[in-house]
Amino acid sequence: MPTSPRTDDIVQVESNVFLVSGSNTNWVIIKDGASCTLVDSGYPGDRDAVLGSLATLGLGPRDVSAVLITHAHNDHIGAAEHLRAAYEVPVLMHPEEVPHARRDFLDQVSVGQVLGQAWRPGVLPWAVHALRAGGTTHVPVCEPQAFPAAGALDLPGAPVPVHTPGHTKGHCAYHLPKSGILITGDALVTAHPTSRISGPQLLPEMFHTDRARALDSLTTLENLDAGLLLPGHGPAHRGPAKEAAATARERASR
Repeated sequence: MPTSPRTDDIVQVESNVFLVSGSNTNWVIIKDGASCTLVDSGYPGDRDAVLGSLATLGLGPRDVSAVLITHAHNDHIGAAEHLRAAYEVPVLMHPEEVPHARRDFLDQVSVGQVLGQAWRPGVLPWAVHALRAGGTTHVPVCEPQAFPAAGALDLPGAPVPVHTPGHTKGHCAYHLPKSGILITGDALVTAHPTSRISGPQLLPEMFHTDRARALDSLTTLENLDAGLLLPGHGPAHRGPAKEAAATARERASR
């Protein structure tokens, strides 16, 4: 049986939307009756927790209509290939992220870059935890798919992909206009073990492919009508996306 996450690791943020905390990373379950959309899927070591979180909500892996990927770093695609290969769940993402998910290339912070920052508070404990959770494991998605069309996806929650490059080239947030929810992935987070602040922020510079573009993508986020942000790292944030993005930008300039 899948290992269930702790009860307080599954937060119901809206009647049918749940933010789940795994190994220093989050995934989101958008439920619609007996089916759901899963956004991201934790580290490889989180696979049982992903399946357990579905089971806690009365869902099985075959009830997942699709896995939506914000970006193809190991801590966000850990269970995606298992769901695709074992249960034929499509794994969808921005076209620019498809080759990254296949591991035609790996656009992720290197061990050397991490070691170069090991003197910073929190970096070494985070790195040890990430390694144990599968942060350097080879976990390609063998048949990733680009979104079938522009606009809202025909999936539970009708999520709207929002291209927010910078963290990776094909990074996407997901907007749920009807509920005013914005799933930000790593385009905007609210905490991280390597950060000494809490609340809306960009991840430290070493994690971004292009930090300048990551800053530009905050403008995209702040123009969305959302009052609840669900980040890839850290707790949910209640407040206008415009204010959260402005806070993240101001903190990044310090």
